[in-house]
Amino acid sequence: MKRRTFGVFAAGGMLGVAGVAKSALAAPVASALPAGLTPFGAEQAGNAAGTIPAWTGGMTSVPAGFDWDPEKTLPPDFFAKDAMLYEVNAGNLEKYTHLLSDGVIHLIQKSGFAVQVYPSHRPHAMPEWVYKNIAENLTRAKLDPHGGRFGFSGGYGGAPFPVPDTSQPFNAGPQIVWNHETAWSGHYSTKVLSAWVVQSGDAPVMSSYGKDRFLSPYYNPNGSPHDFDGYIYKFAGKTYGPATKVGDQTCYFASINTLKKPNIAWQLLAGQGRVRKAPEIAYDTPSSFVDGISNYDETNGFSGALNEYNWKCIGKKEILVPYNNNKLFHVSVHDAMGPKFINPDFVRWEWHRVCVVEATLHQGQRNVMARRRLYVDEDTWTVTVFDEWDARGNLYHTGMNTFAIFPNLPGVIRQNNFLYNVQTGDYVMQGSWGNPPLNQPYTFKPFPDSVVEPQAMAAAAAY
Repeated sequence: MKRRTFGVFAAGGMLGVAGVAKSALAAPVASALPAGLTPFGAEQAGNAAGTIPAWTGGMTSVPAGFDWDPEKTLPPDFFAKDAMLYEVNAGNLEKYTHLLSDGVIHLIQKSGFAVQVYPSHRPHAMPEWVYKNIAENLTRAKLDPHGGRFGFSGGYGGAPFPVPDTSQPFNAGPQIVWNHETAWSGHYSTKVLSAWVVQSGDAPVMSSYGKDRFLSPYYNPNGSPHDFDGYIYKFAGKTYGPATKVGDQTCYFASINTLKKPNIAWQLLAGQGRVRKAPEIAYDTPSSFVDGISNYDETNGFSGALNEYNWKCIGKKEILVPYNNNKLFHVSVHDAMGPKFINPDFVRWEWHRVCVVEATLHQGQRNVMARRRLYVDEDTWTVTVFDEWDARGNLYHTGMNTFAIFPNLPGVIRQNNFLYNVQTGDYVMQGSWGNPPLNQPYTFKPFPDSVVEPQAMAAAAAY
């Protein structure tokens, strides 16, 4: 069997940063993957310039000096003592364009956005049983023979393609995106999340707020590919605000192979007393959670079925991305969300390696986003920043995910998702903030699996 390899596209004009601070890290974990890779498939070594550190095990316990009770509060900013290294703004942008996405460059040039850069840390870690699954996925996970855009089989309990086949860029592309779709965030999780919109430079307005529960059959520690039901996760969300949406509920199942099991959504609208299938909660349908400013498939950079696009791996690159942003958990929405963009003072950017994937519409398919480019973090296999173009080739939307560290999970997982419409100036945020009651801790405790089934919504329906 031919072993998959990954060619590294190093960024030019590297800037050395002296004295890069070290994270509070556990002992290194031996990898069952090819030499030089972490247990999840990233390059273990740092870069030559010292701007990216080596991965040495990740943050698997709360660092000394922090008194944090995960049952009571969201996690603290573990790197709060780091000093900012430099800021990228309109005055010095030309020096750093090779480290930024097109969308971020546009925000800096046209809107006055700035990127505040801090020392890089690589605190991502996962349980040993996940590492074991990832190593086994190396040989058992396979793309659907009809095309990777439809799904995969054989993978379970970790990144299905830890070493993407870059000898075949149109195979590596969907492999990387399926890694993103299956990114680790625990077997069970419960979160209070909210969505906010800024239009015409006005103050942020809440468009939805509620409690979301996620069950990931794919990450059942007692499961296997043989008894897996084919769903990456099952989601159930109940809306608590604003007043016009109180009581609305949504249930969604995300599949690893849409030819065998399609993604399914159900919705209960308050007052109707009836659960209905909601096939429109997919693709480029404007999302009701953010007043239609972004589409359902733009959540978290990309979400849902891959079948509308041909996905090509462009290569690997070193860029600046939002990372280790626990600070955002302790900031109010109105302090953080400015009239044009999120306040740069509250977003930490670091130098990391990413896999660059470009999507173009498959023949006969339609989507308002004719082309997409995703920058996928090599450690978490999660989209960091992303750009999207319309059918005329004009930049349309750009966005970013921020990442938070949960050593109690352990893991570095998606925190907040921002999306900017560069043609109108409007933008949206979905995630977690420091405002009560939005600042409730994430929990990773089990709950009855029936909670995320549509029957539970039907049982709770009221007129």
